Amino acid sequence: MINKTYNENCLKTMGWMNDEYIDLVLTSPPYDNLREYKGYSFDFENIAKELYRTIKKGGVLVWVVGDSTIKGSESGTSFKQALFFKEIGFSLHDTMIYHKTGLTMNHNRYEQEFEYMFILSKGKPKTFNPIKIPCKWFGKDSDRTGQKYGSHEEINKKLRSNKERGNIKPDKIKGNVWNYNTGFLHSSKDKVAFEHPSIFPEKLAEDHILSWSNENDLVYDPFMGSGTVAKMSIINKRNFIGSEISAEYVEICKKRIRGIIHEPTLF
Repeated sequence: MINKTYNENCLKTMGWMNDEYIDLVLTSPPYDNLREYKGYSFDFENIAKELYRTIKKGGVLVWVVGDSTIKGSESGTSFKQALFFKEIGFSLHDTMIYHKTGLTMNHNRYEQEFEYMFILSKGKPKTFNPIKIPCKWFGKDSDRTGQKYGSHEEINKKLRSNKERGNIKPDKIKGNVWNYNTGFLHSSKDKVAFEHPSIFPEKLAEDHILSWSNENDLVYDPFMGSGTVAKMSIINKRNFIGSEISAEYVEICKKRIRGIIHEPTLF
């Protein structure tokens, strides 16, 4: 059944899925010792293999992950996982950065402000709906300064030529470092969501859902947590399936999406 979060290990959920069943997987696993997760651990390698089996050809896996620091050294688990995904058949389509704002911590190193977002695909991605941002130079005169490579005269000549040919577009595809405000009532306006120890921003989930899937596609989160992926899938007219081993977190998920779905028995 789709549009439901299953209170079980994700290996059990994927066990009943046919091959090439899912369009998009978007998740943030409990990694290293950074998160206390009700005493549960997860079998990464078998989960990775099942994800490869159940994702459709051309489907995408968005794996949001970081590393813990143990005895002064970062674990490197994120890189090991990305390389294992490649070993079993995924392509590492892009290595993106999730940059967090609003952190206030003190350590003997520069503050950790980001996590990796590995974009892994089963072959060439079948869907890419790029998020675009305004081009700062669109409509500007040709006296732009601060350019590299060439004299001021050469640069102005090139800019005039670009303008005449219409090469300066009003917008462009945004970069692969995405910035989000985090923390209480920033990641989400749902107070109940913060009963979960670590949520990622709703906007992050929405941006990936819009980028890598289309309406009516099926989005899966094997570590559903507080239900962010479920909520943003519904809002953006996608179907979802979730797995969450903690009954407490499944209830948080239900509370979050109760107000936006008309058939509450489905989740």
